[in-house]
Amino acid sequence: MANKVSIQGFEGSFHQIAARQFFGKEIGILPCATFREVIETTKGGETDASVMAIENSIAGSILPNYNLLHKSGLSIIGEVYLPIKQHLLVNPGVKFEDIKEVHSHPIAILQCMDFLAKHNWKLVETEDTALSAKHIHQRKSKHIAGVAGKLAAELFDLEIAVENIHTEKNNYTRFLILQKKAVEREDADKASLSFHTDHSRGSLAKVLTKIADGGINLSKLQSFPIPSNAWKYNFHADIEFDSMEQFRTVMKELEPVTEAVKVYGIYKNGNRNSSK
Repeated sequence: MANKVSIQGFEGSFHQIAARQFFGKEIGILPCATFREVIETTKGGETDASVMAIENSIAGSILPNYNLLHKSGLSIIGEVYLPIKQHLLVNPGVKFEDIKEVHSHPIAILQCMDFLAKHNWKLVETEDTALSAKHIHQRKSKHIAGVAGKLAAELFDLEIAVENIHTEKNNYTRFLILQKKAVEREDADKASLSFHTDHSRGSLAKVLTKIADGGINLSKLQSFPIPSNAWKYNFHADIEFDSMEQFRTVMKELEPVTEAVKVYGIYKNGNRNSSK
């Protein structure tokens, strides 16, 4: 069990919520400005694990993070599917009619625009949802509200003036849990891997056929460029299986139809527990 985890963003961010969901509420965190810093702090031993967003159900894949994962040397030990719920936060005692400005990250503002557009408020873009909440608390603002998650409200003593103001109610972000050492679980039913093929006709189709013939579900296929090889691509694949024997059999089948295969991690499917 990890004692300290690297997260992107500030205390109270959705990355911290994901870390707590996986490791428990007592986990220590190291806030990082960039995803690269998240990876480097775990590689360097400053933290025991990293939490890194990899895709969103609405915005799609975070493409640079696939390349970071590929180069990191870290192993995926789990994943968290987190519902992104945005709330309107104010200092205690502030009334709805007192609000004149709303501060938050531009993406969070866009996620809540249907609600925010109904009011004559000045919308101020900031670098982070949780940091906005922290500043509102520190400055004891009486006319400024923030848009952030429930954890930010708890950490910075803010009240939820209006909950669930996001437009899309089925908005999830998938986070990967990364450590230096791989962890093998008996109940593992999912794996992430990358592979690349030659340029021969049908080479990718051969790989996909081997996966399908093995009775394994391909839940994600994402291409990303190989910088040292113009117009050649690695493919990131997330696969779901019923048993480790089934997984190992298919991995052997992939060897002759790929030039290289790299397994990032074998872990428990987090999506099945996303409602907990």
